[in-house]
Amino acid sequence: MAKNKKSEGAAPSHTGCSQFTIPIRDTLDILSGKWKLPIIGALITGKKRFKEMERGIPKITARMLSKELKELEINQLVKRTVYDTTPVTVEYELTTYGHSLQDVLIALRDWGIKHRSRILGPKK
Repeated sequence: MAKNKKSEGAAPSHTGCSQFTIPIRDTLDILSGKWKLPIIGALITGKKRFKEMERGIPKITARMLSKELKELEINQLVKRTVYDTTPVTVEYELTTYGHSLQDVLIALRDWGIKHRSRILGPKK
């Protein structure tokens, strides 16, 4: 009696569905959470100091901003530059790789505007 290959523990082949969902999962693993996209959005327009971002992103704490910036830096989306000044000046900016998310952010923003309008209805 011949054995079925599937019953031998062979890894399932990637279907069209998983070829779509796996890259999405990878993206969400890097960009997930409440703060990463707003931080990237704040840096789209150029370099920012820590306090500028803290003031510009409502309700984010300094601790959370620091944590998220470190993770974005590890994933090569944000560059941190320390200047030898007194006091020390630190600026953050998107890397070229980070800027590759600009079209994604614009699409998310545009969809969000349409969704808000659809849910809330036309203003009277």
